[in-house]
Amino acid sequence: MSKFVAEAFGTAILVLIGCGAIVIGGYGPSFPLGIVPVGLAFGLSIMAMVYTIGPVSGCHINPAVTVGVAMAGRMPWSEAAGYIIAQVIGGLAGALILYGLLSGKLAGYDLAKSGLGQNGWGADYLGGYGAGSAFIVEVIATFIFVFTILRATAVDQFGAVAGLAIGLTLFILHLAFINVTGLSVNPARSLGPAIVVRGQALAQVWLFILAPAIGGALAGLVDRASGTARWTSERALKEVA
Repeated sequence: MSKFVAEAFGTAILVLIGCGAIVIGGYGPSFPLGIVPVGLAFGLSIMAMVYTIGPVSGCHINPAVTVGVAMAGRMPWSEAAGYIIAQVIGGLAGALILYGLLSGKLAGYDLAKSGLGQNGWGADYLGGYGAGSAFIVEVIATFIFVFTILRATAVDQFGAVAGLAIGLTLFILHLAFINVTGLSVNPARSLGPAIVVRGQALAQVWLFILAPAIGGALAGLVDRASGTARWTSERALKEVA
């Protein structure tokens, strides 16, 4: 049970800090210069959580990561389902806490206008990209992110710096792709704010569930295949020797 609580907690922190940098910090309207602090908010948040709850749950805090880990054969699907439910609950909790803080603004806060740092696409969203580009970006970015996590955590010697590599990867992905979709790579990060904001954010959230899930699954399959290939190669070398 502690694993699920840790996953919910970590996901809530990620949404609160990352999306908070956009709407409370005010970096969203200052793009492109604001991309750096927003990317750091998300990247450093996940890095902090890796070292905080990593020893408890592995710090997935992302359904796409959990799908990748399960596809790679590193955890049973029965446990993965519990992780995903906990992450979705955590993402919603983080969004609700963020909205509660914004509601305390004395001048008032227009949720429909200013949002909660939700993901999206379209002519009126950031760089004005279409659904096709948004889908491709989310699949590719999620694949890069999840595959990095799988490889960084596959070898014990990387243990001390795995969190740094994971956090910096999320940061650089924001630099490249935030203007397309706001960069999700995490269905729970997208779903929480979308449920609170509703409207177009909720209508578009399907893409930020499906595309990261595909990217995460592909990363898991590639990781599993590379592991099988390495084991086969090592076995062949032993037989020759």
